[in-house]
Amino acid sequence: MAIRTFSGSLIFTILALAAAFWFGGPTMLALVAILAVLEISLSFDNAVINAGVLSRMSVFWQKIFLTIGIAIAVFGMRLVFPFVLVSASAGISPAAVVDLAINDPETYKNELLAAHPAIAAFGGIFLLMIFLDFVFEEREISWLAPIEKALGKVGKLDQLSVVIALGALLLVAETLAPDPVTVLVAGMLGLLTYLLVNGLGELFSNKAEDEEEAQPGTAGAKNGVALAVGKQAFFLFLYLEVLDASFSFDGVVGAFAVTSDPFVIALGLGVGAMYVRSLTVYLVNKGTLQEYVYLEHGAHWAIGALAVILMITMKFHLNEIITGLSGVVCIAAAFISSVVRNRRLAAAQAADDDPDRELVSA
Repeated sequence: MAIRTFSGSLIFTILALAAAFWFGGPTMLALVAILAVLEISLSFDNAVINAGVLSRMSVFWQKIFLTIGIAIAVFGMRLVFPFVLVSASAGISPAAVVDLAINDPETYKNELLAAHPAIAAFGGIFLLMIFLDFVFEEREISWLAPIEKALGKVGKLDQLSVVIALGALLLVAETLAPDPVTVLVAGMLGLLTYLLVNGLGELFSNKAEDEEEAQPGTAGAKNGVALAVGKQAFFLFLYLEVLDASFSFDGVVGAFAVTSDPFVIALGLGVGAMYVRSLTVYLVNKGTLQEYVYLEHGAHWAIGALAVILMITMKFHLNEIITGLSGVVCIAAAFISSVVRNRRLAAAQAADDDPDRELVSA
């Protein structure tokens, strides 16, 4: 299963590395490889979150995510989006931006970095809302139990996550933003995007549940769980794409620490994005989130950390290693906690199944 799941990524990697070597020799080959590793390290938590959403979608929409979605992720966000962003912020035509990227990549880099506060505000608020909505919901299973249970009780206050996100945005705009108005507008757009996409997804989810109750068997299902189809799946797909965009911001900006060539950046980050997609599908197919129940918790805490890091980078530069390690540490800690939990439950189950053995041991 693993070979089949990652085969597309492996083929894309071979083609990308071959193209890099053909056009730029060993140097470009090394840069593409470094950027691919950077993207994977920064986006592993993205794969875990994506898997949680993707597991709720029908097979058809999972395929859409892996075809149209990957085209958007690789070519749209990693190549086209930076051009559009520079064009909008610098007030020059897209054609002039492409010419700038080819003939003067250093100036192109500076123009993109100048737009970073707006990028960080949009992505930071969007990711912060994901984190807050997760920790403010009461759950049967808690990872950081004292903290998560307390936050779940506090989260009963209506729209608390929106209030905190707006407060954080105002604080950041006044203390860290070089241009408070731009940051406020970008942050508000990030908040509105989250509320719109997430709200429409929940709306059509409720409609699908009502239809399923009225006419059982009309929606897709897997292991007894209704899968999203139609409009609900479409908005979940949009949610995934916006989520991927928010995660890709730090990768695109961080890549300029490695090279100023936008096409090398797109190639390297594209390879990384392919592996993140394949890893998402692998986690869904293996049922990893159901087996290691704290992984989703760890991924959301990593998202919270990334949101804070994005906002801090409006004023202060943070090494990409810090960004990558914050996610890796949260995921690794959650995975280890899940393994310990599973072993404890298995031991308790074994003791219940064979009480005489427990008595002899005593």
